This record gives sequence, structure tokens and C-alpha cells, in this order.
Amino acid sequence: MSDLTTPATRPADTASGPERGRRIDGKAFAVSLRKQIAADVVAFHAEYGVTPGLAVVLVGNDPASEIYVRNKALETHHVGMRSFMHMLPETTTEAALLTLIGRLNADPEIHGILVQLPLPNGIDARRITNAIDPKKDVDGLGEVNAGRLSLGLPGLIPCTPLGCLMLLQSELGNLRGLNAVVVGASNLVGKPMALLLLNEGCTVSIVHIDTINPQALTRTADILVVATGVSGLIRHDWVKPGATVIDVGITRVPTASGKTKLVGDVAFDEVAPIAGRITPVPGGVGPMTIACLLQNTLTAARLSLSESA
Repeated sequence: MSDLTTPATRPADTASGPERGRRIDGKAFAVSLRKQIAADVVAFHAEYGVTPGLAVVLVGNDPASEIYVRNKALETHHVGMRSFMHMLPETTTEAALLTLIGRLNADPEIHGILVQLPLPNGIDARRITNAIDPKKDVDGLGEVNAGRLSLGLPGLIPCTPLGCLMLLQSELGNLRGLNAVVVGASNLVGKPMALLLLNEGCTVSIVHIDTINPQALTRTADILVVATGVSGLIRHDWVKPGATVIDVGITRVPTASGKTKLVGDVAFDEVAPIAGRITPVPGGVGPMTIACLLQNTLTAARLSLSESA
């Protein structure tokens, strides 16, 4: 990872010049990443005779989740991996789901397991997540991988924060010494994102629902990552000039024409002229999530070989 310049000068450099308002093209980055993964899968199979396999489990018939899961399966095939789909009815019990996970844990052809969230009422998502073998936990949400991340140890990292980090490193190079603020403290994005940035040498703050005067914190950020699910929360006066803004939020809102559109947690039109770099919605962080899921599956396949050696 290259160092662009010293930490003391980089924030000022990003606040001026032609970089102002630069869109970070997550879609193009994800395409490039998937191409690299496909090449790595070919090389992996040639060396070890193993094709990485990803099992995705969906409980219930939520249409949006079904589309998302099928897209994951398609992308898995496109990079040369094997996809195993398990579409379970809404009436599936927690015990039945745990039995399935036990079988997938024991299956040597399965290297990654993902249980699509949210789960129906009556199923303990935390218990299900922790039942997945940590070496196959490609969502990185189990307690073992979360603990390894908190200690700065190698492990499987949640896909969306990993994608955000890749975009930041691509844009800024070495992140050491930069002030980073994460808005949102969820286990899915906010907390792991903060830990990743801390492990990269950033000075990290987290803004959450009980934070007093959050704008005062966000205006100090050289890196601002927003993951709240509140559309348009971040306005122009929340952002330091020249900051790099990563918008994880995605909400479908109605338009004047009666149709709908996707928007993020950041008021893009207000913030883009102030930010040095910014991810759009759609086309920013979203495409990175599935690409990083595929990357984690390949990583998990490599881990399975080291465990069996």
C-alpha cells in the first residue's frame, strides 16, 4: 500500500484543486475486483484442484431478499465458483435451520456460508450466525471473526466495511494519521468499519443516536463513513471541505412523478461540491458488497486448505 504523502499534509491537499467533488466509482472498482477474483479462482483450482463453494440460505419469501440472493448466486457463478442455494419456507424452525448449518459446516465442498438477514420472528439471528463455522463465516458477523477484528488479527471481515476500506485505500493510499468519523454504530457496518479504520492507523470517532452535537464531530473528518439508513441525514454543513465521504445508506423514496428512486444517507447534491471525493447512491458502496463476499469465499477456501494441511 503506497503512501501518498505525510499524514499532516494530505487532508489539506484533498480540500482543493481538481479533486473537489470527485465521484468514487464503486461499480467500476467492483467489476475490476470480480475480474481479479475470477483469475484467482482459476489459479486456485489449477494448483489445488478445488473450486470454492458458497452456500446462501434464505428463510422466507421476501421478494427483495430473493432478488438479492439470486444475484449473489449469479455473481458466484460468473467468477467460476460453485453456488449452493437453500430457499427455506417462512415456517422453518430455528432447530431446522441449525441442523442445515451443521450439515454445511461439515461439507468439504462448502467453503463459505451466508444466512440472509433479517430472519423471521422466532429465530435468534445471533445464535444462527454464531453456529456458522468461523472459517466459513463469509459475512464476518460471528463472534469469533468480530473478536479477531477487534484484536487486529486476520479473519473474515464483514463485506460492506471491507468494500468501503478498499475504496478508501484506492482513493487515498495510506490512511495512517487521518481523522475518520463513522456515523452509525451497527454490528453490521458501523462498529467493524471503525475497527478497520483504527487498524489502518486512523484516529476514529463514532457518531451514534446519543451523540451530542454530531455535526461538530463530522466536520473534523478527513474520512466520513455514513451508515444509518436515514436518507439525506448528512447535509453540507456536516462535512469538512475536501473530506472523503463514503455513503453506505440506501433507501427507496418516492419522486414527484410517482415513481421511486434510490438515495443514500448523504444529501449528495449538497455535499458533493464540498467533499473532495464522494460515493454516489446507487453505484458507490453497493456493488462492492457482493464483490467482497466473493473475495471472502476465496479467502475461506484458502483457509480450509491451511487447516487440512
